[in-house]
Amino acid sequence: MTKISSLSRPSLILTLTCALCLTFGITAHAAPKKAPTKASSERNAKTAPEKATASSADHVSVLKNGANIRSGPETSKEILWTVFKGFPLQVTERKGKWAHVVDFEGDKGWITTDLLAKEKTVIVKAATANLRVGAGKDYEITAEVKHGVVFKTLATEGDWVKVKHADGTTGWILSKLLWPN
Repeated sequence: MTKISSLSRPSLILTLTCALCLTFGITAHAAPKKAPTKASSERNAKTAPEKATASSADHVSVLKNGANIRSGPETSKEILWTVFKGFPLQVTERKGKWAHVVDFEGDKGWITTDLLAKEKTVIVKAATANLRVGAGKDYEITAEVKHGVVFKTLATEGDWVKVKHADGTTGWILSKLLWPN
């Protein structure tokens, strides 16, 4: 008969961390999958969102799930992709009740301004990011967060951003792993 040892504290922490990671990966809203469109297939290369000066950068978030990003500033224009509540966007131009926006992957489109909020959110642009208990690499990792997960920003400290997920989880992430940063 083989004796089964009880879980040690490090393996218990690892197990709990893995469970939290799975939660973020399965239940968190991830960035929407964008269907290839004529507009996106005509681009030669995907460009990163332009860096705007602090006074001209207009970062917003989406007010409700299922908001459509369109190819032009009219409801009759093609839907390029759909985004969820809290999704961050950068406004590059306004035309009446429409905003020309760019997302964290550099994709551009139009959305009605009725669906935009001034609330600042950020999205994980790296494949994965460590969520830590404090602002620094020496702090314990509480979760590994996947690409496309959205957070509200709470505070900044140097190169670190304190964030809060919709499920209430809070922690610190290195700002270069987030957009906008």
